[in-house]
Amino acid sequence: MRICVINPNTSPRMTDGVAAAARAVARPDAEIVAVTSPMGPASIESHYDEALAIPGLLRAIAEHPGCDGYLIACFGDPGLDAAREVADAPVLGIAEAAMHFASALGRGFSVVTTLHRTIGRADDLVGHYGFSRQCRGIHACDIGVLDLDNDPTTVETLVQTCRSALIDDRSDAIVLGCAGMADLAERIGTAIGAPVVDGVAAGVGMLTAMAAMGLRTGTASGEFRSPPPKPYTGDLRDFGISSTRTFDTFPTPRPPRAGEPGHPRR
Repeated sequence: MRICVINPNTSPRMTDGVAAAARAVARPDAEIVAVTSPMGPASIESHYDEALAIPGLLRAIAEHPGCDGYLIACFGDPGLDAAREVADAPVLGIAEAAMHFASALGRGFSVVTTLHRTIGRADDLVGHYGFSRQCRGIHACDIGVLDLDNDPTTVETLVQTCRSALIDDRSDAIVLGCAGMADLAERIGTAIGAPVVDGVAAGVGMLTAMAAMGLRTGTASGEFRSPPPKPYTGDLRDFGISSTRTFDTFPTPRPPRAGEPGHPRR
């Protein structure tokens, strides 16, 4: 099976770290395809960044058809619903996957993210995914995304923040709130003596299980069928959708899913 892990920012260095974390937990029969977004911000640390990262994410999915699962390696889970409309396999965000895993590890979990300004987005996702009872708190370490692997105090700061979160929130587990922290989960967990969940590893685990079970995104409600055909203009003109292909610039469309027009078992 092939799992496509997409870094929706444009930092190849972060993609390398995410790829290493994904391959460290992948099943022997799973190939990890690591992709850096072809356009967008260097890091995603605001609503503006997130909005402008989505076209690159969708382009990356279109350029890597035929995978058995797609993982969005950004804790804001940008463009997740749109990605599910255009991908031909299940799509997960790392926040979604990490919260599912952490909710099974005790009474509650705490999230430790990067900058304070991202706490609101993380809180929105906690509620959206239905983990308001399990999530005991969200904390920021105040290290920027691209500084995580440059700041010599990163590990010490994260350990202190995670340890304090466990005590203050009376939590049993920590969720790391950034893909750039993926390679630090084991070190932090050893230091604080509690489970630390990295969403990249959790997402790879969930997607490989889904692929093994033959699961696909459901379209019975109509919401996650291919978007209706229409032209786009200006800088987004290449993202227009025709009746025969997902993006006009990419000649290979995903096949129709069960329930969609053109599927033999519709």
